[in-house]
Amino acid sequence: MSESKDFLRSIVEEDLKSGKYKEVITRFPPEPNGFPHIGHAKSICINFGIASDYNGHCNLRMDDTNPTKEETKYVEALKDAVQWLGFDWGKNVYYTSDYFQKIYNYAVELIKMGKAYVDSVDEEQMREYRGTVTEAGKRSEYANRTVEENLELFEKMKNGEFKDGEHVLRAKIDMGAANMKLRDPLLYRIRHVNHHRTGDEWSIYPMYDFAHCLSDYIEGVTHSICTLEFENNRDIYNWVLDTLGLELPRPYQHEFARLGINYTVMSKRKLLELVEEGKVSGWDDPRMPTIAGYKRRGYTKESILNFCDQIGIAKANSMVDVAQLEFCIRDDLNTKVPRVLTVLDPLKVTIVNYEGSEVIDAPYYPHDVPKEGSRDIPFSNEIYIERDDFNENPPKGYFRLTPEQPVRLRHGFIISCKEVIKDETGKVVELKVEYHADSKSGSDTSGIKVKSAIQWVSAKEAIKAEVRVYDRLYANEAPESLEDLNSSSLTVIKDALIEPAIVTEKIDERFQFERQGYFYADPIDYTDEKPVFNKIVGLKDSWGKKTAPKQESKTESKKQAKNEQVVGTEVAMSDEQQALFDKYTSELKLNAEVSNIIARDEKLSSFYADALAELNSPVGIANIVVTEVARELKEKEANELNFTAKQVSQLVKMVDDKTISSKIAKQVFEEMVKSGDNPDKIVEAKGLVQISDPSVISPIIAEVIEKNPDNVEKFKAGNNKLLGFFVGQVLKATGGKANPQVVNKLVAQALK
Repeated sequence: MSESKDFLRSIVEEDLKSGKYKEVITRFPPEPNGFPHIGHAKSICINFGIASDYNGHCNLRMDDTNPTKEETKYVEALKDAVQWLGFDWGKNVYYTSDYFQKIYNYAVELIKMGKAYVDSVDEEQMREYRGTVTEAGKRSEYANRTVEENLELFEKMKNGEFKDGEHVLRAKIDMGAANMKLRDPLLYRIRHVNHHRTGDEWSIYPMYDFAHCLSDYIEGVTHSICTLEFENNRDIYNWVLDTLGLELPRPYQHEFARLGINYTVMSKRKLLELVEEGKVSGWDDPRMPTIAGYKRRGYTKESILNFCDQIGIAKANSMVDVAQLEFCIRDDLNTKVPRVLTVLDPLKVTIVNYEGSEVIDAPYYPHDVPKEGSRDIPFSNEIYIERDDFNENPPKGYFRLTPEQPVRLRHGFIISCKEVIKDETGKVVELKVEYHADSKSGSDTSGIKVKSAIQWVSAKEAIKAEVRVYDRLYANEAPESLEDLNSSSLTVIKDALIEPAIVTEKIDERFQFERQGYFYADPIDYTDEKPVFNKIVGLKDSWGKKTAPKQESKTESKKQAKNEQVVGTEVAMSDEQQALFDKYTSELKLNAEVSNIIARDEKLSSFYADALAELNSPVGIANIVVTEVARELKEKEANELNFTAKQVSQLVKMVDDKTISSKIAKQVFEEMVKSGDNPDKIVEAKGLVQISDPSVISPIIAEVIEKNPDNVEKFKAGNNKLLGFFVGQVLKATGGKANPQVVNKLVAQALK
């Protein structure tokens, strides 16, 4: 846990300190009436995270009180989401339906106390009697029924002797209450529907407000954490538990702000409409904001968890920019996935002065990614390049292949165009080029200066693949209906070409298709014979540049989007931006994603230059500029910041010198944002110097291993992925101060 706790954790700590509870028990109680979405991911992280932080437990409970909408497939989807995100609910999944008899008995108790009655007015009259915000409601005449009458009617309701809607059970509270939720709320309604677990055993089902608090109590939940829309329901929650006089300890409800993301809908009703209307292929369509959709698209659980951590826990609702989620997946994949060559829109190229064939050894990862691995790329006199990488009449600032301008084939040779072949319509169908034999990448002695490198594949060995390019499902920032759907949210490319190692070596299921974006082998449709890849995310956020300002009409927006110069799906760089991009990638050795982000933003590129003037650490400074400084410069100018470029370079130097870890650097940066203090002063004041001494780290490792015997067994049985779990636990125990490299080495030794 970080030193600055959110308000929910502060409540939990106070409750434990006061002795209110001996153990923290939370719960994640979704309704199994749809697939869980990204908003549920936030709730999962909060409930399971708080329980884990305080050595408690989080129950997974299906709130299955409405059989008209619930299905077993939704239960399985919810379980899968929790597991995939890395959380453990223990031995049992709980169901509200497990407690139907107990909840019914509690309802009988309320009737006997004169606190509940069977009402028989129709829905329209019930609405009329409810009153308004400024006028008190009117109690139904049926509230005068005797306890005996109510007990008899309620039992008949249970036995299925009445039709749907003929009667309801209501609490008798206060028809004049300022909180309209307390105006005799419904406790039970009749539903002659088969339940996915209890079958036809019950003809009545409890309402959420009645079942929820009692289920929490039955399970021993201490902190019932809900989103803000349930704030007014808290009064009913407390009324039920207090009126029944249940034995302490009892649970209390606490609310946090639900997750809202622009260009996204998270109403289950609207998501179900998308599925039923055939606007998407299903709940796991990669454009859907469901956990299943993100999984199929290729998002990693780490990116989702990091996003939930970044947005934090607030008390007031707000809208999060979807670009932040997209940044999290880019940031995660950047250090993980191999880079490969692909051509999505092939243009044939014949190298007229090359004979035979050879293989070019090319690394999978750029120099700033701490992973090793390479593959052989076949090269011959017939290759394919991207159609956009050649222009016969190039605009100013075009740095790829032209009749007069040579270009480098990525990892290979420099080529010059000699002849352009067109079909009868004037479309370019082939290029005749010459290669420069002394220009091979890594041993170039040609002296030829080129401004960019392009991707390519060998015609003979390239493998045909289907590539699904996904964009945002909605074109409107605040979508309301199906009319707001983005008609270009999916483009299917049937004849893309990929280098053979992607299929033959298959070192990963996710790849960066260079200069295109990150892609994932579709977990359902992919086969080695017919490869299918889903685009996870582009190399940069170009959406804001493609869409018109908010005040423009939809027609004007479409006009502007149509008239913009676009390369693939991304807006073309200006001359100045392209020059910076080339400098960053060729001279400073930054990767393409980081170079794109900095080059396209004038404030970022200026800040980066100032920081670089103070310290020659281009990669380290670039990484903190795109991950941390960019967030602060989004709505501010550089002179409005509490920190300077010089201070950022000092912070990077401390990381480079291994005085602090990268994780600690984020904490230090957050303090710099608030206080403006120099990083060395913050590190000294908070005691954040990185721990590299094995004698300090080893006892912590021993303690972590002792606490997790089950995972030790699994690791020794062959589950090597658990090494990351143990390293993470040690880093957490040291507040992120331990040197990750030292921890990795020591943990591996300790688990042998």
